Formats: sequence, C-alpha cells, structure tokens
Amino acid sequence: MTPPRRVGRKITTREPIIQEPEQFEPEATRRPAGVTESSRASRGWWDRNADEYQTEHGTFLGDDRFVWGPEGLDEVEAELLGPPEELKGKDVLEIGAGAAQCSRWLAGRGARPVALDLSHRQLQHALRIGGARFPLVQADAGALPFRDASFDLACSAYGALPFVADPVLVLREVHRVLRPGGRFVFSVTHPIRWAFPDEPGPEGLTVAASYFDRTPYVEQDERGRAVYVEHHRTLGDRVRDVVASGFRLVDLVEPEWPAWNTSEWGGWSPLRGGLIPGTAIFVCERG
Repeated sequence: MTPPRRVGRKITTREPIIQEPEQFEPEATRRPAGVTESSRASRGWWDRNADEYQTEHGTFLGDDRFVWGPEGLDEVEAELLGPPEELKGKDVLEIGAGAAQCSRWLAGRGARPVALDLSHRQLQHALRIGGARFPLVQADAGALPFRDASFDLACSAYGALPFVADPVLVLREVHRVLRPGGRFVFSVTHPIRWAFPDEPGPEGLTVAASYFDRTPYVEQDERGRAVYVEHHRTLGDRVRDVVASGFRLVDLVEPEWPAWNTSEWGGWSPLRGGLIPGTAIFVCERG
C-alpha cells in the first residue's frame, strides 16, 4: 500500500538498497501534468523514498497483511476479493504492490499472485522481506506486460491510480488482462479529502479548496520538472471512469476509522477519520 504524502522487467535478483539523499527542496504547486511526466515523477519519487517509506510504515503494513488503507481495514475481514477460502488457485495481479505485502498474504491463501510496481526500489524491498516466492514485475500500470485474460482477480491498495494522469488507461488495461467475471478492487484517497488541508490535526478540518478543482498537485525541482504528482478525481469521476472502462461497479466502500487505530499516517488520523472519510474502495467486476 502506497498512500500519497506518492516493456515490464521481472525482478529476480537481490540488489543493495541504498538511499540517495535529496539534493533539493521541491516546490509544491498545482499545475497540469500529463501521462509521461506523471509516470516519470512517480517512478523517481518511489525509488528515492522507498527505504524511508518502508521504515516508517512497515510495522503497520506487516510483512504479509492485506491492508486497504490507513484506517487499517484488513482483507481478512473485508473479503472484498471474495471469501479467503475461494482464493486458492486464483491468478491475481497486484498493481502498485510496493513491497508486495498484499501479494504475500494472497500467496498464503493459496492464490498465485503477481506483484507489479513502477518502482524498482520498492520491489527490492519485496525481495528483502520475503524473497521471490511469486513473480515481481517492474512495469507501468498503463501498459501491463501480460496477455489478455491472464488473471482471475486484480487488486490495488493505493497503488498507481492516485498518481496517473489517465486512470481510464489503467482501468482498461486491467479490464483487458482479467478473465470474464473477474473482479478488480482498488483503493484511493477519498476524493473529499482534496477540499481539506492534508493535515492530521484540527487545521485539517476546514475546507480550504474547491472539491471540483481537478488541477494536479505537483512537487517540482528547481528546473520545473515534476518529482511527485498526485491527481484528483471527484467521486463521480471515479465512477464514470470505472464504467467507461467496461467494468460494473459492485460496491463503493468508505471505511470508518476504528477505535483501535490510534496512529497517524500523513494527513490520516483518528481525529479526521472520525469525521470525514479518508479512503474510497471501488469493487468492480468485468462483464
């Protein structure tokens, strides 16, 4: 799971994980960012920050848990992909897998996962945590390196979709590689959060921007090149994207913040989570 602040190559060998220091303080702005620029920025950002991300959030994520978002909703309870006992033998594609914690959980239920991520460094962490018990593939979610109808299920916990300029491109690719009747479940930042400051405390409870402003959030370097890009889609946009890609929307889940979760994760916190949703999970099926 990689919540925002956020030809295929198979990862088969262990490589040293070395954190490269930042050379500049990026400038935060709102401006257009296309498909290529967004993809390049995401790959660079996650390669540079994967070590810090896994250090900071690895305990919460675990090595083989399937968590849908900072609220802590666990697939073992949610069963959004279906009953765990029915996962055995299923071919499952995880998109934006990070260190492949979700794929590891799926493998433990007898599924045959493939963990895909744009970031090579994130996939190195997948090797560090659990070796290569299933395929790890470095590729862009907008150009999946798989044949048509290769998978029974697909999932993405905050992977890829918050960071791509053309979500329909990704959704159509997922639709292509799923078998008829296949299910795709993905989670993203709840769109309402874009109207509020990304702060965990009381300052994050006052509307500060238009919910309808779809201008991407961009962090750029001293030359104006994007180093981090996040794209906003309204709730209606997300539903229309799903339908336009050939999927049927089965459910839209907005997890409530549980009493046991006392941790903060960026702009997610018990305070905000008790008042406004922080995650939206879309359960889709291929016709």
